[in-house]
Amino acid sequence: MRNLDCRFVLAVFLLLTALPGLAQRPAAHGQQLFADLGTCKLSSGHEITGCRIGYRTWGTLNAQRSNAVLFPTWFSGRSSDIEPSVGADRLVDPAKYFLIVVDTLGDGVSSSPSNSATQPGPKFPAFTTRDMVNAEYRLATEALHLTHVHAVMGISMGGMQTFEWMVNYPDFMDVAIPIVGSPRLTGYDLLLWHTEESALKTDPAWHEGHYRKSPPLGAVQAIHQMNLTTPANYARTHPPEKFAADYAAYFSQGVFPFDANDWLAQLEAMIHHDVAHGGSLEAAAKRVRAKVLVVAAAQDHMVNPKPALDFAAQLGAKTLVLDSDCGHLSNNCKAEIMNPAVRAFLDGK
Repeated sequence: MRNLDCRFVLAVFLLLTALPGLAQRPAAHGQQLFADLGTCKLSSGHEITGCRIGYRTWGTLNAQRSNAVLFPTWFSGRSSDIEPSVGADRLVDPAKYFLIVVDTLGDGVSSSPSNSATQPGPKFPAFTTRDMVNAEYRLATEALHLTHVHAVMGISMGGMQTFEWMVNYPDFMDVAIPIVGSPRLTGYDLLLWHTEESALKTDPAWHEGHYRKSPPLGAVQAIHQMNLTTPANYARTHPPEKFAADYAAYFSQGVFPFDANDWLAQLEAMIHHDVAHGGSLEAAAKRVRAKVLVVAAAQDHMVNPKPALDFAAQLGAKTLVLDSDCGHLSNNCKAEIMNPAVRAFLDGK
């Protein structure tokens, strides 16, 4: 009888190991997960060794494997930041879609200067938004075993990556929704990002990236806040009697909890962002196969809306222009307008 029991246990064990979906419980919604990609080859010819991509999922992949929505994070954002946008009446409904929020390279969760064991700090190779997307494609295909997704969407730098996705992997998605992103930066965008870069590199605590403790980068944070919304919005939300305290906070809190080298790495990725890679945007637009909704902010001081709207015109794509003095944050301030429009577009309406 004991031998029979042993054979039964062994049979059950073999069955479960042969069917990993039965042997393992699915990840909880929003749980931090990782995919180890080995070596990530970059467009520069350099490599990220021990390349690791973080991600979180909400919802369930349907039987047809046709409801996945890939969502790369924004500049200095992490997958944990997206949860307020997940829900039936929010940006993405997890009852309908399998949402995959990807920690973009350099965010301190995925492979970054701050967490690399083999290429720490300044030794970490420079990467581009195209490299971000290539790593995300490997996550989707190699780790999640997806051959197609319903949609790719993202906000700000995530919107830039969405433009990269639709041009470089045109048949991988049905729908693309770049939100306050751009296919190519304007001179005004470059002025902002290069000024932040200069402020970071001249910070006396930066030490060319060889620091023991990440500096707060107060001047960088002040410049960033100055352009995140608009003068009207900042004046209304930051009264002059509170200026001294607000300004001091920029220099004490700075860009924390983001690491200075991570900030610089993602900043330089945006500086070199161009979906046409030096060619014409018209030619890049001809590669796009997805149905596209471009969401732009009319008063955006951080990512100029014109290239995105011009690209949409070349595609014959649908557009949604948010007019708010919240500027680059108009997707938050006008969520009651944007969220239903995005959900409807995802649903094919």
